[in-house]
Amino acid sequence: MIPLPSCRSPDPPAIARTSRAMARTLRRAVCGAGLVALSSAYAWADGGTILPPSSVIASTVPTNGDLNPYGIAFVPSGVPAWSTLKPGDVVVSNFNNSANLQGTGTTIVKLSPDNSPTVFFQGQNLGLTTALAVLRNGFVLVGNVPTTDGQHVVPPGSLLVINPQGSLVTQLVSAALLDGPWDMTVIDRGQRVTAFVSNVLNGTVARIDLMFDNSGGVTMLQSSRIIASGYTFRTDPSALVVGPTGLAYDANNDILYVASTGDNAVFAIRNAASTNGNAGAGRLIYFDKKHLHGPLALALAPNGHLVTANGDAVNPDPQQPSEIVEFTVDGQFVAQMQVDIVPGAAFGLAFGLGSQRQPQFAAVNDNTNSATVWTLRPNGNNQQ
Repeated sequence: MIPLPSCRSPDPPAIARTSRAMARTLRRAVCGAGLVALSSAYAWADGGTILPPSSVIASTVPTNGDLNPYGIAFVPSGVPAWSTLKPGDVVVSNFNNSANLQGTGTTIVKLSPDNSPTVFFQGQNLGLTTALAVLRNGFVLVGNVPTTDGQHVVPPGSLLVINPQGSLVTQLVSAALLDGPWDMTVIDRGQRVTAFVSNVLNGTVARIDLMFDNSGGVTMLQSSRIIASGYTFRTDPSALVVGPTGLAYDANNDILYVASTGDNAVFAIRNAASTNGNAGAGRLIYFDKKHLHGPLALALAPNGHLVTANGDAVNPDPQQPSEIVEFTVDGQFVAQMQVDIVPGAAFGLAFGLGSQRQPQFAAVNDNTNSATVWTLRPNGNNQQ
């Protein structure tokens, strides 16, 4: 097991004060699972860290040499026993090929702490994005935004449906609803699944309603629609494309949070699962030039806060590269930690449960082509 990497902040005393102020909130959470919990450098007043130094770093490079890990996801409980993936496994989608050309990665891999990752799926002529989800029925959804040469996107892309044994079932294609599927979050109801998908090529967010039948087929329902639009999108010489990326869904309040990279901001879409309309960009909840530097992936932490990865393609700060940032749904900054000293290394991230049902947090590092999985302390161990 590799030790937990150091977590840096430009203002440690402020983070320490924030940590103490959060103590009561985190104790009431399922686990103290914000970034304050991940930063072993910061302690409670009694000098004890929130998180024990328990983490694993694993390579994301499969045998074909694919690079640039984007999406990362935990395998949920309930997957069939005959599925290749087991509850608590962590999977990663690769965006680049072995020549490091963007939009040419074709693999989804299962992390293995002591060995090279295991290939779960490998396709052809793909560019697998941050849009990655494993469903309780064992199927995997992943976005595809391919290029011909690492520089020119072939629109509109697609959403791949992969069965529990790693075989492609179908590619969902819709120029109106899936125009550069860049990131995703899902509502998993078993046979019926709702996938919220951000479209990097036209600045929209779609709600894709899917129905799985008993024979393993899948249908995109007519209720699928665009529910948000108007986010900044463009091509970029280094990032390839910039547009709406991270999505996090609050099921208790039916709110979808959207990290819009080009706008350097996070928005909220109300009634996301039920609306028949287009909310535009929604309500701005977080705009912070000091701490946001092109937010990419987005996740809702067990403590109710939001966590995003800065991609550094927008509003870069040489003093704060590759930061993961935690903030409240009311737009208050909480903490940040650094993935790498090189800009652009932070991308996909996820919260989930490990194989022993322990709460965990995972994040990729595009610079080292690896992923780190932290095991979080359960609630009872956070008491002073």
